[in-house]
Parts: sequence; structure tokens; C-alpha cells
Amino acid sequence: MTRVKDEARSGRGAAISTRLTSLEGVLSGVQTPSYARDELGTGIVHIGLGAFHRAHQAVYTDDALARSGGDWRIAGISLRSTEQVDALNAQQSLYTLLVRDEHGKRARIIGSLAGAIAAARDPVAARQALERPQTRIVSLTITEKAYGIDRLTGRVIETHDAICHDLAHPDEPVGAVGMIVHALACRRRKGIAPFTVLCCDNLPENGRLLRAGVIDYARRVDAGLARWIADEVSFPSTMVDRITPAADAGTRRDAHRLTGFEDAAAIETEAFSQWVIEDTFTSGRPAWHLAGALMVDDVAPYERMKLRMLNGAHSLLAYTGHVMGFRYVRDALQDTEIVSLLQLHMAHAAATLNPLANLDFTQYAFDLIARFRNPAIAHALSQIAMDGTEKLPQRIMAPAIERIRAGGDAGVFAFAVAAWMRYCMGVTETGQRYEINDPRAQEIATAMRANNSDALSLADALFSLPGLFPDELRQAAVWRGEVVLQLKTMIGSGMRAAIVAVIPT
Repeated sequence: MTRVKDEARSGRGAAISTRLTSLEGVLSGVQTPSYARDELGTGIVHIGLGAFHRAHQAVYTDDALARSGGDWRIAGISLRSTEQVDALNAQQSLYTLLVRDEHGKRARIIGSLAGAIAAARDPVAARQALERPQTRIVSLTITEKAYGIDRLTGRVIETHDAICHDLAHPDEPVGAVGMIVHALACRRRKGIAPFTVLCCDNLPENGRLLRAGVIDYARRVDAGLARWIADEVSFPSTMVDRITPAADAGTRRDAHRLTGFEDAAAIETEAFSQWVIEDTFTSGRPAWHLAGALMVDDVAPYERMKLRMLNGAHSLLAYTGHVMGFRYVRDALQDTEIVSLLQLHMAHAAATLNPLANLDFTQYAFDLIARFRNPAIAHALSQIAMDGTEKLPQRIMAPAIERIRAGGDAGVFAFAVAAWMRYCMGVTETGQRYEINDPRAQEIATAMRANNSDALSLADALFSLPGLFPDELRQAAVWRGEVVLQLKTMIGSGMRAAIVAVIPT
């Protein structure tokens, strides 16, 4: 954003709006920060400065600052990458948010970020940001695999690269959990109140999981510190939802066309956005409720709905569509049989949920299909297909177990698992090969090489991956047989034949 050189100082984005006249309407129709950025302090440190945070939490914070002010601007930390940090810092942390829907594209300048730190390059600055007394919330979007916490036990995984390093060097942490514990230890030692830890990743009961992992890590370093964290630190759970594809050259071109700025940090997203937050904060929070966030006592019902209906359908679509040769979600949604498959999945997923006040699951499913169809969003199926071993347990396996226990039809969940197994073969039906992007990719590849003769041996090999499938599913003979049968059809007759076979007539 090379034409923006100063931060807003007063009124509606003054530093930007002072250029509106001289730019002769270049920013006409572009929403800009409506608060004096340099008059507001920084109260949030966010770890994981990717596109989703900048399209979601940073936008809610931008709206909250516009409506209620407060010292709640965000200092961003990137654990590994330096590119986005450099891009943001070069333009005073301003960036363009493009909202795309069937009506076209709208640009908005977001001003809630107050700076960015590359922890890999400047670890001391990252640690100091967390230790500052003014930091009252530490939020995270780093993806599940970066935490190094076992979902089943809540304990840290000692073999995880970051956890292993940080336990050996607790005063020089490189991972999120180690950095949080180190900062809390410093604050406790100096008599500074703890911050709230706000996980914004797509994990079931994400706050409780992160709390368990942080306390377990702290216990290995200092038992007294672990007790203090358990007693004093809040870990609210959240549910987040906004489809945010990876930015590309087209994103930057559109940002330049709509704003007149060269913006290396521009991102794009859909119009829909949802944030449900457990309202338990130790030292206050921004007025996120005024920005549209839903503050609740219990996030879990909303979380299950989203994980099973939206995320589960996304995973099913990613594996099915990618194997069939589709590139984007919007392309696959032009296929009526794929749409029918997704509708079936959402109906069976909804059957595992308890009713929610003022929320109709049938309408929610209808709206999801409309969002997936959005022709303006180029959401790559390969992006959604990443990290399947981390996503399938809560998105597909958990509702499958509940359907089996209730005596219901769990066939569509068997189809999703079979589609993942077919995806693990690493080749589309058109013969195009691709890499499996998964933290257990090497294990998957080894299993595939040794057991690729038929659907049964392939399924048995993947069912045997340690710790992936719960015993209850592996021992459900009828359901497991459905997985094998559907995988056999996918391999022998193609994915479309398998879809047609599973859709009710």
C-alpha cells in the first residue's frame, strides 16, 4: 500500500481521507478506519498472522474500535514466515480486505493491526510483546498441528518439534505453547496480571484443549506455575467461520484497481462472517459484541454445528472433488450429484446435533450450499484437503460414532472416509499426481506403498495408522465394510459411480 504513508490521526480515517480529494475519488466507496489509530493502544497480541486472522478477528476488532474505541489494537506475530510481516510493516500495518460475492467485489482498508513481528527473526521482540503489561489478550490462529497438543489426552506431544525444543530451552521458546508459558511465567514473577488466551483455530472445545496443553507444558517446567495458570488464566473457547482462500496475484490486482494502492498484504474473503465467543476474559476485551460477534456461556453447540455441517462437508467435498479433477469449490458445486452428496452429509450431520435456539439447521445447510457456490471465491480444494489426519476425527469420525450408537445411517460418513483414502492414493481420475499435504504424509505414503493392491488392503493399512481411528470405529464391522465397499467402487468404477450409489433415489 505504497501510497499510504501515515496512520489515521483523527475522524474517519483522516490520514487516508486527506488524500481522497487529491486522489480525485480513487478511494470512493472504500471503507477506511473511522478511528484515530495512533491514539489507541495495543492490547492484543495475535500469534499466526495469516489470511484468516486478517479476514476475521482483525476485522471484528476494526469494527469494535470504530464503535467503542479502547486500547485494543493488535500486534501480530508470525512464528515462521517473514514475508507477510515485512509487507505489513512497510505499509504501517494497513491492508486491503476484498469481499467477493455474486454482486461483485468491495474493498475495505483495515486498521486494527499495530505492527507485525517475525518471531523466527526477532524472538526477543516476540517474547517482549507477550510480556508487556498492556497485553491483555493473546489470540491464536496457527492450525492444529502447530500446537503440539494431543487431542485425546490434552497433553503436549514431546516429539513435536516446537514442544521438544521448548522443553529443552524454556527461556528461548519457538512454539506457541512455549511462548505463552514463558510469558506467563515472566508476568507472574513481575507481579503482572495474566492475559486471556483466546484460541481461534478450528478445533473442538479449542479453549479447553489449549488450556490443558499449556498447563501440562507448564507442569513440566514449573509445577507452581502450572497451578497459577490453572487458577488465574482464562482460556475462552470460540467458533469461527469465514471462507478465506489464499491470496494470489489476482487479489493484489483487484486491490490496486479498487483502491489505487499497491498492497502486498491484500486478502480476499466472502461476505459471510461468524464468531461465537465464550465470554470469560480476565482483563477485559474489545466491544466485539457491537461488531457482530455472539458472546455466549457455551460455545460447544455452535462449534459442533459448524465442524460437522460446514467443515465436514468441506472435507468430503475436498477429497471427492479433487479426485474428480475439480480445482475450486465453486467448480465442484456446479455438479448436481456432488451437491446432492453434500446435502445428504449435512442432513445426517444435523441429526447428531441438539437444537439451537433461533437457528434452523435446514436453512443453515441451504445457506452453506449457497456460500460454497459463490462464483467470486476461488477456494482451492487442495487447500481444504490439507491436514486430513488432523481434521477427520472431529469432522467425520465423531458424528459417525454418534450415528452408529443411535442406530442411524452412517453411510455418508463412511463415504467421506473412503474418499479420503482414495485421495491418499495421490492421483486424480485424470491421471494428475499431487502431493499429500499432511503432518502424517510419510506414514500415509509408507502404508500406501505396502498395501496398494486392492481396496481392502489399502483401507486396512490406513485404518491401522496409530491413534487416528477410534477403536469404536475400527471395530464397527458393518461400517468399516461400507468404507471398503465404497472405496472399491471409487477405485474400480470412479468417484461418480460411488456418489450415485450412496445418494438415496
